[in-house]
Amino acid sequence: MDKHPDNLSRPSAVSPACHMNRLILFLLGVLVLACAASRPLSAEQAHPAHNPIIWADVPDMSMIRVGDIYYMSSTTMHLSPGVPIMESKDLVNWDLVGYAYDRLVDNDAMNLDNGQNAYGKGSWASSLRFHDGMFYATTFSATTGRTHIYSTRDPARGPWRATSFAPALGDHSLFFGDDGRVYMIHGSGRIMLTEMQPDLSGIKPGGVNKVIVENVNAVFGADQGGLKGEGSQLFKIKGRYYLFNIASPGSRWARTVIISRADAIDGPYESRIALEDRGIAQGGLIDTPQGKWYAYLFKDDDAVGRVPYLVPVTWKDGWPVLGENGKVPMTLDIPAGGQGVSGVSGIVASDEFNRRPGDPKLPLAWQWNHNPDNAHWEILQKPGRLRITTGRVDQDVLGARNTLTQRTFGPTSSASTRLHVDKMKNGDVAGLIALQKKYGYVGVKMDHGRKSIVMVNAHGDSPKEIAGIPLLQKVVYFRIDCDFRNQTDKANFYYSLDGKKWEQIGNTLQMVYTVPQFMGYRFGLFNYATEKPGGYVDFDYYRIGSGGNSL
Repeated sequence: MDKHPDNLSRPSAVSPACHMNRLILFLLGVLVLACAASRPLSAEQAHPAHNPIIWADVPDMSMIRVGDIYYMSSTTMHLSPGVPIMESKDLVNWDLVGYAYDRLVDNDAMNLDNGQNAYGKGSWASSLRFHDGMFYATTFSATTGRTHIYSTRDPARGPWRATSFAPALGDHSLFFGDDGRVYMIHGSGRIMLTEMQPDLSGIKPGGVNKVIVENVNAVFGADQGGLKGEGSQLFKIKGRYYLFNIASPGSRWARTVIISRADAIDGPYESRIALEDRGIAQGGLIDTPQGKWYAYLFKDDDAVGRVPYLVPVTWKDGWPVLGENGKVPMTLDIPAGGQGVSGVSGIVASDEFNRRPGDPKLPLAWQWNHNPDNAHWEILQKPGRLRITTGRVDQDVLGARNTLTQRTFGPTSSASTRLHVDKMKNGDVAGLIALQKKYGYVGVKMDHGRKSIVMVNAHGDSPKEIAGIPLLQKVVYFRIDCDFRNQTDKANFYYSLDGKKWEQIGNTLQMVYTVPQFMGYRFGLFNYATEKPGGYVDFDYYRIGSGGNSL
C-alpha cells in the first residue's frame, strides 16, 4: 500500500502562482482580524454596569425572578397610581410595566379634600412575590389603617385583584411556606411572624403569631439606639431562612444591613451585621439563572430621593457576604446594556400628548400628586395637549388636585413645557414645579385681568414670589434644571417667549429632602384657582433631558 496518498501528505512541487495565492489569502486574513480588533465595541460589550443602578427615587424595593425575568416593586406613597411594578432582563435596565392599584382609597386625605393630605403616608414598603402562577404585591398604609393585597397573573396587563384587612402590618414581608401555609413577617425593632389565612383575606385565627427576633439592634451591643430594625424581607435558600432588616447604632446615623438566619421559619434566629457602607441598606437577595447572587439595596441620596444599588454577594459558611471587602462597588460585573449615566430611561419619559385611538391616556411614567379629579383633566386631539381645568379653589399648589408628576433624576436633569394661558381666570396659577415640601416653580399668575410670569420659592417657612414679569402673549415656555451632583441639590428656573431664547428667573431653589413628604423631588405640571374655578390651561408637551441632552 502506498503510505503517502496524494491527497494527504506526499511531497509535491508547488507552483509560484500557488505560493502567491496563499500569501494573498494570508494577508487578507490578517487585514480582517485587524479591522475586527479596531472596530468599536458595543456599549454592552465596552461598559460594565454601575451604581447606583437607577439614579432616581425608587425606594423600598422588593424583587423576584420568574424564569429569566426580574420584577421589582417600590414605594410611591401618596401618588396615584401606586406600587409601581418594573421589569428587567439583566438586573440593570428596568422598565415600568404597570401599577398594583389605580387608587389606594377614596378618602379625604388621598383626595386632598377638607384640608387633609397623605404626604408621607399613602402606601409604604411593598412585598412582591410569585406563587403558583400568581403575582402578589402587598403593602400597608397609615392612611387607611389596613394591609393591602393585590394579585394578578400578568403584572404588565393585569387586572389586579384587590383586597385588604386590618390592621396595617408595617414593613411586612409576604412568605409562602413549602407546606402551604402563608405568613407575614413584620414589625419595628421587634420582628413578628404572623400566619395568614390561605387566601390572604386576613390574619388566621389561632395561627402562628410570635416574636422571632426580640431586638434587631442587639447586634450593636451596648450601642442599641438609633433606627430600630425594620424593612423585613425573608428568603428561604437551600433549606435555611434569611431575614434582612435595616437598623442603625445609637452613636451615629448609619443605616446598616442586619441579616438573621434560622433553620426553621419560627427560629431561633442568629443575627449579624452584614453591611455598613455609606448608608446603603434595606432590601434583600436575588439570584441569576447562572447562579450569581446579588443584594438589592438603596441609599438616601438627599433631594433626588432614595436610589437603588446592586451589591455582589458571595457565600461563606452558609452566610451571604455583601460587597467587596465590606464595601459596595461602584462598578459591577454585569454588562451595562442601555443603562446610561442615570439608568432612568425605562421609568421616566417625555410626552408630546399625542394619542392614537386605543392608546392609554397617560404613559406609565406619569403619576398624579394624590388622587386625580378625572372630571377636570383631559388629553386633547389635533393638536395633542394636556388640559387641566380648575375644579375648586385652593390656597396653594401643595393642596391643588391634578398636579401631574414624574421623577427628577441625577446627576442632572431638566424638564420643559409649552403652556397656553389665554383661558385662565383671575387668581389662577399654572406652570412647572420642582415638587417637594420646599418646592419651587415657574408659572403664570393671573391677577386683576393681567398675567405675569412668576417664580416662587418655598424653601423657607412660607412660599415667596421672588420675581414677576408681565406676560402679554397667549403662549409661554418654561424649564427647570436640577443638579444633584455631589448632593448639590439645586434647581434653577427659566422662561422663554419663543422656545429658543431662555431667560433665568427668580433665584436658585436649594432642594431639601423632607421627612413629612418622604420622597425625592418630582417635576410637575399644575393649574389651580385661588378665586373662582373653571379656568383652564393647555400643556403642549413635557420634555425631559439630562445634561442638555434629550432622553
